[in-house]
Amino acid sequence: MRVGIIGLGRLGSIHFRIYKEIKNIEKIYLVDIDTEKLSTDETCPHFTDYKQLKGLVDLVSIATPTTTHFKIAEFFLKNKIPVLVEKPLTQSLAEAEKLLEIAKKNKTILFVGHVERYNSAYLAVKKSIKNPLFIECHRLSPYPYRSLDVSVVLDLMIHDLDIMLYFLKDKVKKLEAKGVKVLSKSHDIANARLSFKNGCVANITASRISAKTERKIRIFMPNCYISLDYAKQSVEIYRKIKSKITKESLSITKEEPLKKEIIDFVNSVKKAEFTIDDANQAKDALSLALQIQKAIS
Repeated sequence: MRVGIIGLGRLGSIHFRIYKEIKNIEKIYLVDIDTEKLSTDETCPHFTDYKQLKGLVDLVSIATPTTTHFKIAEFFLKNKIPVLVEKPLTQSLAEAEKLLEIAKKNKTILFVGHVERYNSAYLAVKKSIKNPLFIECHRLSPYPYRSLDVSVVLDLMIHDLDIMLYFLKDKVKKLEAKGVKVLSKSHDIANARLSFKNGCVANITASRISAKTERKIRIFMPNCYISLDYAKQSVEIYRKIKSKITKESLSITKEEPLKKEIIDFVNSVKKAEFTIDDANQAKDALSLALQIQKAIS
């Protein structure tokens, strides 16, 4: 298959490296408006206009700023070319719903890059998460100097919202949020407290001006507590058995989540397995992120 990669920033460059490692990718086309970034690999055909890929590719990865996601993804979906677009899906709910409508109408695959879904640590405990009572998330990183076209809610917190919505499968009853702008024009630190209809409460913190990197989720259930570290791909499970507290550290084979995600996308295209379940879930995470963003501002 032939793939087009639109956007050769930090994330797009990783997409490029991964596609080069996949055996059934015959040719890679690169697109970026910055001609200097196109010199990444002189052996690959490159363009400055993504529309030039029409008729040349079988699938595309979009790793451009969020504000451009809609118009680029719309072009390829209308031309029935499968799309993997990095999160967040779009900058507005209306744009997300429009893309889902086009994908459904044209029976064209639309994947969204919520990479934590493919994290080995999460996959190891995914089926064990039942009836959560309280959830605590911390996603912290140093100042990125990129993805500053969106707030920390859409840049970082949305990962945790996506995972939570998947295993809770419940509606938010009450939402409180605070955030501050420190180094950019949008919020760099945000905290949200969510109360769900089933009684579960979630406290989520995201920061992109931290001195350290941390990506953790702690899930408290009846007689059980799970501590999951996305960055280290490690899991510790504490259980109350009679009057004793036991601790179990799971043995996990670490794999690159983004590579697993891209391979899943490529295989879906190869098998012509039309699905927008992935994008529907991403739309729900976007909807909640936008609600949190509105509550802050």
